[in-house]
Amino acid sequence: MSTGTRVLELLGLLQNRRHWPGHELARRLGISQRTLRRDINGLQELGYPITATRGTGGGYQLSPGASLPPLVLSEDEAAAIVMGLQEITSGPSPMSADAALSAMAKIVQVLPVRIRRRIDSLRAVAVPARNPEARVGVTDVATLTTLALACRDTETVEFAYRTRTGDTAARTVHPHHIVRVDNRLYLIAWDLGRADWRTFRVDRIDDASRTGTTFAPRPLPAGDAVEYVRARIRAMPARYPVRVTVGAAAERVREEIAHYGTVEPIDDTSCRVEIATDSLDWATFCVGALKAPVVVHGPPEAVAYMRAWGRRLTAGTHESP
Repeated sequence: MSTGTRVLELLGLLQNRRHWPGHELARRLGISQRTLRRDINGLQELGYPITATRGTGGGYQLSPGASLPPLVLSEDEAAAIVMGLQEITSGPSPMSADAALSAMAKIVQVLPVRIRRRIDSLRAVAVPARNPEARVGVTDVATLTTLALACRDTETVEFAYRTRTGDTAARTVHPHHIVRVDNRLYLIAWDLGRADWRTFRVDRIDDASRTGTTFAPRPLPAGDAVEYVRARIRAMPARYPVRVTVGAAAERVREEIAHYGTVEPIDDTSCRVEIATDSLDWATFCVGALKAPVVVHGPPEAVAYMRAWGRRLTAGTHESP
């Protein structure tokens, strides 16, 4: 391995974990600790904010710096990259969003405070160019990257959380993972105050801070993090349990409804659909997009709401005399 390749790999390792014992870092790179110290010194001379600690438990970590490393990114480039990654994080593709969040966390952790403030001010005036309905609700850069880095480093986090009723409470959690579900970002975490797993909407989290206390991660009580969040959402009591009979085969309707509701066959040509939701707009859209005859049974609010939608659409499509 060439010196340049080895140094790039060293930088990648430092960004992927909060703290590396020197002997373990040298072993991963296949070099002596003397060579490791020389490589670290070279990176420090270039401006990379690497902190070295001595003695038992000593090692290396990449720390927030007072300036950007020279010959890597200018301030304008750093701001542009973080803004671009945030756009991807809030975009329609879950796979690219996960990669963008990881990359954004790596960059933001070494940005000086003045550039973080500059990025936040740019966020305040930025207007998304793409369809807002296909985007997630993303909080400020600091909150999102604080949570992402705490997940990576298995570090306890404290924050204020606003519930669906508008109440705010302090929470202390062991963060596990951030996932995107239905155009929102959710934090999966072990809640220390409730001694149980909880999911938190990231856009409702304020004043997130890392405590410096690490923990042994628990296994998630599900094989797939996204499906776990969806199951928790379905288990929450919804404001409107919309019930509909659809004049189409259950198999076809199930493909179109996907995870947004449940479908039970009545016979070969009809089925029952239930959509538990807090948004009658969303339920009306799902039902209207089925392209099949429907009968809305309840609740009364849903019947009235969909009837009003129908009247507006009908009125808007009358031909002029």
